[in-house]
Amino acid sequence: MGLFGSPAKVYKPAAEVDLAPDSDEHYISPNVRAPRVAGLLVKLLAWVLEMPVVGWIVLSVLKRDNLVYKLVSDAEIPEPPLFTSTHTWQEIAEQNVRLTKPGLSPAERVQEAVVCLPGHLPEPAAALADDPAAGFRRWTVRDFHRAYSSGKTTPVMVARRFLAAVKECSGPDLNMALFISCDAGDVMRQAEDSTRRYQQGAPLSAMDGVLVAVKDELDCLPYPTTGGTRWLGAARRCEADAACVAQLRACGAVMAGKANMHELGAGTSGINPHHGSTRNPYCLARVSGGSSGGSAAAVCAGLCPVALGADGGGSVRMPAALCGVVGFKPTAGRLSNSGLLPLNWTVGMPGILAATVEDALIAYAAIVDQGKPSPLQPQLNLPLLTCTRSMPNIRLAKYAKWFDDSCEDIRSLCGKALQMLRAQYGWETVEVTVPEIEEMRLAHYVTMGSECTASLAKYLDNMSNSEIGWDVRIGLSAYQSFSSRDYLNAQRLRCRQMYFHDKIFETADAIVTPMTGVTAYPLQDDALGTGELDYINGAALVRYSIAGNFLGLPAITVPVGFDRGGLPVGLQFVGRPWSEATLLHLAYAMQEACVARERHRKPKVHFDLLPRDEK
Repeated sequence: MGLFGSPAKVYKPAAEVDLAPDSDEHYISPNVRAPRVAGLLVKLLAWVLEMPVVGWIVLSVLKRDNLVYKLVSDAEIPEPPLFTSTHTWQEIAEQNVRLTKPGLSPAERVQEAVVCLPGHLPEPAAALADDPAAGFRRWTVRDFHRAYSSGKTTPVMVARRFLAAVKECSGPDLNMALFISCDAGDVMRQAEDSTRRYQQGAPLSAMDGVLVAVKDELDCLPYPTTGGTRWLGAARRCEADAACVAQLRACGAVMAGKANMHELGAGTSGINPHHGSTRNPYCLARVSGGSSGGSAAAVCAGLCPVALGADGGGSVRMPAALCGVVGFKPTAGRLSNSGLLPLNWTVGMPGILAATVEDALIAYAAIVDQGKPSPLQPQLNLPLLTCTRSMPNIRLAKYAKWFDDSCEDIRSLCGKALQMLRAQYGWETVEVTVPEIEEMRLAHYVTMGSECTASLAKYLDNMSNSEIGWDVRIGLSAYQSFSSRDYLNAQRLRCRQMYFHDKIFETADAIVTPMTGVTAYPLQDDALGTGELDYINGAALVRYSIAGNFLGLPAITVPVGFDRGGLPVGLQFVGRPWSEATLLHLAYAMQEACVARERHRKPKVHFDLLPRDEK
């Protein structure tokens, strides 16, 4: 029995839950009634929650209202806890793939990925001229490599334009807050090295000289890793590149600086009171999403074709959708977590933001971790995107009640996207029930919060709360209230969800959903200095992202159009463990179908680093 007599849920065994489309399992939309809180009210709430007795009482009421007690803390759950989302090797018969040899270098894997790609796309006309009728295509990794190899431009020339663009973005007119740190001298040194390699006819890979932004949750020399704070960079010394960063360097990529993020990854808006709030290039008055908002916005604005993020609860995929770019989170364990801030041990991992699916594939090939023995994970398959159209018998699982729990424009665009896949590829959408969606969201929240406070305890115990943003102080107060029973029950729910998804993947290649329940919402001035608590929009933004992290499943989002206000909408595919190649095929098919249907729209803020005379 929960606090104040709230009855706790009694779960039947997972094997008895009906997953059929006509199941009587009850779908619970997020139970969020709290008004938006910002400015002085955020400060007041933070002060109240940090009071020894009053804070505990207020937190108890809040946890009761959002069903944490009923669905997680006091629930009776028959399954044992599952403490890790990593997956052992599984035999997956993926279609149209290229098996890479073990032991290849990152640069060699990039070359393997390039072989899998179709021919070059048409020149991105609207990127070179302000003619909306000409269409718009973002510059890609291959565009830069082709321009460098032909001698039409050099990495040094592009780096100079990049630095000028960063300066313009950071100025008072735009104030986009895309980067926390950007060392011009370091960027130019890398670009000069790359230029010399091209002049000698010996680039390291197709990534050589390509700019890559790095979320400030990953170690990247010579920068401190702040996690979006004012203090963590000094408390935790950065001594080496994260594994993903080191692999990109080995391919010749130019590390462009540390991209802005929501403080400690503890929010979905990208509002950061210390380093500025990242603005959406499609509309500067809108949020970019979080917590990898700086990475997503940098790709969207044309500053780089690829960026690294980190995804603990949709933190790569959700801002990618809001900014109209591709967001890719592989299977847990597929990428190394070395050099990633350990904010969420069992749910967080690096991820990729990219201009196109092809660029996501190239970056994925570069940073995949092949250091584990084969019994722990299968060998690396890369999708032959040249053969995507010949893939028959793809089945996409859709849970209608969940799929439709989004705003009208998103629901309509994502529904039309599935119709296009059926019409152009013959791929079938099958109705299923994905049980206990809201229960999973709350269990993930308990897990993420518990792991975050445990990870940061050695720092938080020795510092003043005044160093932390007001909204994050409220989040940490909630995280610290979770008990060992809360955490254990969350892992029991994790075990149930793993069972449900395994059963669904017995008959479907992927689960398809919208990426977010709403498009980018307005950035309010009263939140810029304090952060905000917008639980309604926050719950809508993460509505479809949790399984990828809580269960360690691969997931990708791809743009499928724009709402009536001109804001991007993303569609998500969630796959079986280790099925990255299949997901990239699906995303590529979706990308091509959307290009055929309508022209992409150019963001209001977009920089062309490859001008017309250098194409």
